[in-house]
Amino acid sequence: MTLAFVGLGSNLAHPRRRIAGALRRIAGLPRTRIVAVSPNYLSAPVGTSVPQPDYVNAVALLDTRLRARDLLARLFAVERAQRRRRVAGVRNAPRTLDLDLLLFGRLRMATRELTLPHPRMHQRAFVLQPLAAIAPAARVPGRGVAAALARGVSGQRIARTRSHPL
Repeated sequence: MTLAFVGLGSNLAHPRRRIAGALRRIAGLPRTRIVAVSPNYLSAPVGTSVPQPDYVNAVALLDTRLRARDLLARLFAVERAQRRRRVAGVRNAPRTLDLDLLLFGRLRMATRELTLPHPRMHQRAFVLQPLAAIAPAARVPGRGVAAALARGVSGQRIARTRSHPL
């Protein structure tokens, strides 16, 4: 079994419901179980050139026997089921659902389809705050420990919400 962290985000069409629905689908993946899920966090969009709604974000810890690429493919299928449209060359657009494979055990890789650890996770409060909430000692290879990295992005607007994704 491999421990994997998945980032969840949504800022369109009932974001909290989208994240809860994604977690239900992830719980149904073969040879995979959800170990922990962070609280929801509300965060400002990052890297956008046009105004858009705030995001609801969470992080889930999975225990899986799937390979990293197979897990990613299944996460993309969950996105498509919630009407996520990926447009080539368009980044940081509003979305119904965004699922990012953040960490997959201690695996480090860089391919066209998948980079592990996620290449920008150490710069984003909307990833680090929920990650630190469920695994403060989680190590981001080449970057450090989640809780310490989260303190380094404390200037980004993010707030824990009262709702929990499950």
